Amino acid sequence: MNSLSELIGEICKVVLPIKHEYYLGDEQSSIAVCTLGDITLLSKLKQSGILNDVSIIGRLFTENKGIDSLLTFVFNNKKIRKILVCGKDVWGHKSGHSLFSLYKYGLDQNRRIINSKSPEPILTVSDEIVNHFQKNIELIDLINENNLEKIIEQIKKY
Repeated sequence: MNSLSELIGEICKVVLPIKHEYYLGDEQSSIAVCTLGDITLLSKLKQSGILNDVSIIGRLFTENKGIDSLLTFVFNNKKIRKILVCGKDVWGHKSGHSLFSLYKYGLDQNRRIINSKSPEPILTVSDEIVNHFQKNIELIDLINENNLEKIIEQIKKY
């Protein structure tokens, strides 16, 4: 990443402070929920009681550090087998799009997510972590879905 991106990121932390990035649930669950940039949905899911049925509910704002963090968490919590991706994708970052591109196409020799439309889809996680994600995780695409009942219904299917 370049210094302008890092500066903008630091400014966003001050101007748009976010209290919670994730909530932990049942560590035995095989399901994780990613609300992308939808903080309201993150909060509603937490309040719904669904944490008893999922390992974690978290957000994903960026196509680089955010995806690195998500993949590292999943790698370190091997019981997770499914990630339900919901909520509105982050304008500009397109982190949801990049997550699905990584899953389908992987990384190039410069560690950029292949076919990503994000501005800086460069990851720092190991190839082992990326391979684990691609081979052991099922992504469930509910991008742009913010209806709480529909999301909970999908979670209950698994």
